[in-house]
Amino acid sequence: MSETEPTEPKAPEVGGEDDAVAAQSGSSSKADSEVPIPHAVQIVSVGTEEDQYAFTFHEDTLRDVLSKVPPGWKVSVVSVVGAFRTGKSFLLSWFLRYLKLHGSTKPGANAGGDTDGDGAVDDDEAEAWYAKFATLGQHDGFDWRGGAERNTTGIWIWNEPHFLHRANPATGDDEDVAVILVDTQGMFDNETTMSLTASIFGLSTLLSSYQIYNVDKRIQEDNLQQLALFSEYGRMALQNDEKDGSKKVDSKTDASKCKPFQHIEFLVRDWQNFDEEEDLDKMEVEMEEYLEKVIAERDAIDLKETRDQISSCFENVTCFMMTHPGFGVTKKNYTGDVSVVDPTFLRLLDRYCERVFNRGDNLIPKAIRGRELTATELGAYIKAYAEMFESGARFPEAATMLEATANANNSNATNLTVHEYKEKMDRIAGPNVSSFLKPDELEEMHRRAVQECLEHFEDIATFGPERGIETARENTLRSISEDFELYQKLNESRNPLAGLEIYLIPMTIAAVSIVLRWVADSTCSGWSSTCRAGSEFLSHVYAVVFFFMIIVASTKAKQIKDLLKRLMTAFEALAGGSKDKRD
Repeated sequence: MSETEPTEPKAPEVGGEDDAVAAQSGSSSKADSEVPIPHAVQIVSVGTEEDQYAFTFHEDTLRDVLSKVPPGWKVSVVSVVGAFRTGKSFLLSWFLRYLKLHGSTKPGANAGGDTDGDGAVDDDEAEAWYAKFATLGQHDGFDWRGGAERNTTGIWIWNEPHFLHRANPATGDDEDVAVILVDTQGMFDNETTMSLTASIFGLSTLLSSYQIYNVDKRIQEDNLQQLALFSEYGRMALQNDEKDGSKKVDSKTDASKCKPFQHIEFLVRDWQNFDEEEDLDKMEVEMEEYLEKVIAERDAIDLKETRDQISSCFENVTCFMMTHPGFGVTKKNYTGDVSVVDPTFLRLLDRYCERVFNRGDNLIPKAIRGRELTATELGAYIKAYAEMFESGARFPEAATMLEATANANNSNATNLTVHEYKEKMDRIAGPNVSSFLKPDELEEMHRRAVQECLEHFEDIATFGPERGIETARENTLRSISEDFELYQKLNESRNPLAGLEIYLIPMTIAAVSIVLRWVADSTCSGWSSTCRAGSEFLSHVYAVVFFFMIIVASTKAKQIKDLLKRLMTAFEALAGGSKDKRD
C-alpha cells in the first residue's frame, strides 16, 4: 500500500466538492480568505542540527489543540501506527472525510449524520458518504502520496477536534465526546533506530484510547513481537504498582481497569482471503475467527509469552480487515480520485468508520487506570510522557514510565483537590461573603472541607509508589493551609469589633476626663489653684478628643457608618450569645 503513506503536512489544499465551492467564492473578501484552514500539526519532531535522533515535544502546539475542547469534556484519541508506506495517513484522511459529514467541529452542535439524536448515524445516510466527494485530495487532510520513500517524521495530530454524540455505556446518559486523530512516523524505514521507533510507538500508545496497528496482508508473528516489546514498560509499570505493599488491587475491581492501555486493533490491509465478499456481517465474523487463531494460546514458551504480554497490557484486542483498494490507487501518480477505488474497499471502509466512531463502546475517552480524562488532564499526561523521551536514541525504562504516570496523576489530584477546597471555602468565607464567622466556627468548617477534599484526593491518587502519593498529599495540604490563611484574613476583615480601638480609646479618655473634672470641681475649693489647673487640663483633654473625633468623622464618614453597623452587629451578637446561655 505504498500509495497511501503521507508527506509532511503542508498548507492544505481543498479537493473534490470543496474545489467547486472555492471556485464559486473566488471573489470573496480578504477576511474570508484569511480564515484558518484545518490541518495537521506536529506535536513531536525528530532530529535537530545537533542530533538527528533528538526527540522534541511541542507543548504549545498540543495545548492549542486541546484548548478547543470545552472544560470538563472527555477526549477520545484515535491513532494509527505501523510500518512506513502502509497507508496510515491515507486512512486518516478518509476518517476526516467521515467525521466532517457525521460529526461537528463546534462543541454541542448536532452531528451531521445523527438526525435522530441518538449518537448513531442512520444507515441510509452513512451508506454512501464516501460518494459525496469526487477526490480525497492529497493535501486535504493528513498529507499522503505514492512512492517508496518515507516523508512523515514524528507525531502529528489534526488541529481541529471533532465532536460526536454517544450514549455512555456505564451510565446510559447522553454525552458529547471530542475526537482527536493522531498520525505517526512509519516504523522500520531503514533510517530510524529501533529505540526511536519504540519511543514513537510507545508515546502513541500512551496517549491513545483507540490505537490502530496497521499491518500488511496478515498479522505475522513479528507484528505481535513488536507490539509486545513496545508495551513491555506498561506491563512492568503495572507490576511495580501492584508490588508496592500499600497498593493492593481490589479483588472486586474489574481486572481490565488494571491494564495500562485501552484498545489495540490490528487493521490488516490488502486482505485477499475472504470467503464471502458480499455480506459484511459474515466478513466481520471471519475477522473475529482469524484473530482468535492468531492470538490463541501456544505451547511454545516464547509464543505464549508474547500473547500473554499483549493480553496483559491492553483491555481490548480486536481485528479488522480491508481488501485491496484497487491497482489504480497503487500508482505513484494517484492523486485521490475516488472513482478508481475498489467498491468492496469502500464498503469495508464505511463499515470500519462506523465501527471506530459510532458503534457504542468503541468510542471511548482516554482513561488512566479506569478514570476518564478531560482535555486538560490529558495534556498533563502527554506532557509528562513526552518529556521522558529527551532523545530518540534512548528507550525509557519501565520505572521511568511508572514515575511519569504517577507524577502526572498526582499533579492532577492535587490541582483538582485544591480547586474543590477553594470552591467550598468561597461559599463559606470567600470575597463575596458578607457575614462574619467566629474563628472556631471557621476552623470547624475548614476542617470538614479538608476532610471531604482529601477523600476526593484519595480517589484520584491511586497510581504509583506510596511515597510519591504522600508527597503530593503534603503539597495539597500545604496549598490548602496557605489558602486558609487568606480566608481567615478575609473573615477577620468582616469582624464587627475590628478597628473599634481607634474610636473607643479616645472616647474612653474623654469620658474619664469628664468624670475626673466633675469630681474635682465637686470636691475641691474654688480658691485652690491646683484644682483649677487640674480642671482646666481635663477640659482641654476632652476638648482635644472632641475635635479629634470631628476630624475623624469628616474624613472617615464611610468608616464611621460601617462602625455603627459593626456596633449594632456586635450588640446583636452579644445579646444573642447571652440569650443562648440563658436557654
